[in-house]
Amino acid sequence: MNRRSFIKTTATAGTSLLAGVTTTEISQAAVASAASRTPAILGVYSAGDHRRRLANIGLCERAIRKCMRKHLVTSYLPAQCCYNLGEYPCRTPWDPDDYDEQELDRLRDHGIQVIQVFDDWNDSLRLFGGDKYTPLNPAGFRRFVDMVHQRGMKLLPYVSTGFLQKTDPDYRPEWTRAGDVLTSGYWNMARCQPASPGWRAFLLPRILRIMDEWGADGIYDDCGYVHNARRLAAKQPLPPTQDEVQAFEETADYDGALTDLLALIHAEIKRRGGIFKVHISGPEQPRTGGLRVYDYLWVGEGGNNADKLREATKNHPPYVVPCLDLSRATIANEDELYLHAIPYLQFPMLAAGRPFTGERATIPGVSYPPEERCFYTRRCRAIWKQYQANPNPPHCYSWWDSFPGRPEARPTHARWLRQYLPMVEEGTWAWLEIGDSDLFAQPPPKDVVASAFANREFHLVLANYGQSAIEVATHDAYVPVAEAGAARKQWTLPARSLRILRRSAA
Repeated sequence: MNRRSFIKTTATAGTSLLAGVTTTEISQAAVASAASRTPAILGVYSAGDHRRRLANIGLCERAIRKCMRKHLVTSYLPAQCCYNLGEYPCRTPWDPDDYDEQELDRLRDHGIQVIQVFDDWNDSLRLFGGDKYTPLNPAGFRRFVDMVHQRGMKLLPYVSTGFLQKTDPDYRPEWTRAGDVLTSGYWNMARCQPASPGWRAFLLPRILRIMDEWGADGIYDDCGYVHNARRLAAKQPLPPTQDEVQAFEETADYDGALTDLLALIHAEIKRRGGIFKVHISGPEQPRTGGLRVYDYLWVGEGGNNADKLREATKNHPPYVVPCLDLSRATIANEDELYLHAIPYLQFPMLAAGRPFTGERATIPGVSYPPEERCFYTRRCRAIWKQYQANPNPPHCYSWWDSFPGRPEARPTHARWLRQYLPMVEEGTWAWLEIGDSDLFAQPPPKDVVASAFANREFHLVLANYGQSAIEVATHDAYVPVAEAGAARKQWTLPARSLRILRRSAA
């Protein structure tokens, strides 16, 4: 039963659904249902739990006089995975089977909470009778949705509030400013304007149907938008569309029409109890004047340097999901991804699902730019050539993933996730990039960043971004989370390393 039918049925025929069920059973079911929706801090914390939480918060409030950002953690699902359903464009549509059952079992056991599917979930080129807002394989997608839900995970499909293929029969030129097009790989996409009433009327019902009709738990929005600031810096403003209504102030620091559009979508998704995840471009965030218009922000596309990505995104409002573009960037080791994220209340995305073969760049009848002019075409075909020669793991799972695959990527993600989840449980207060404080015997050296996370336990995160080992002395005794060891106050941080510590109860 889809989401819309379920809501209508339960609203109009509730008594028939409960026929033959006793009052006691109804009461027990209601309690169990309510408990499953109640955050742990409200539902199960004892007086002792609350006492420890408040004591740890009070310690930080007194000890920390300056930090970059302070945040209360609520409704945070950091364990997110981008799942490759299969190739698109393709000769034959993907069809979930036992492989996906087993892969989703592995991801559930790994601790993954959110499954995101990219543009391969839909039929954006209309090769098999669908479109950009419906599944490539409707029956297969419903089956995949059920697979995800049976394992207690949430599903976010890809949409775009800006991009639409110029060849799509529904596309209207009046939605787009002249020349505002992105061409790469099989994509020849117009950027439709958020100030266009016609585009909004076309787009918004189709986005909501993805949740109402197909059972998705939210949306991942690739905005397909260029900030006002970038337009102004290039000194190449494009003329308004024929359909555009300039209702909002548009400045270098504020994208008014985009803000309004995202806010409306966010409200509708939250009304349905869903999740709204947004991507703008590279490390950018929406310029909304402080208005909250998303739950998660995905950053990292095109980034070739982890330090630059960290600096560009560290003060973005939570929750940020970093995904360093490993088609362009290199890392010294797997731990580096977590070094740049965890001190700033961020956790990297895991890539998984079906192996990314690159065959999508070789489909007959689909137009591709030449390899010498298109990085996407060149990279996908190189992956396809390698996959044909050796289809064995370790696999690559997206065109921006590293290739060949990295055997330690998944176990490293799981190891850091086990350390991260307890320190960001519901109701945690986080102090990010601590400045002046009494937490240390001496102020940490300039290359060290410290962040504190206070709940029933008090966690201290230490990151050394320098090129040499550094000694740090804490005021109180802590124990290392990742290994057994006695409580102590002296800590050696090797070059480019991260430690998560828990304050000793003694």
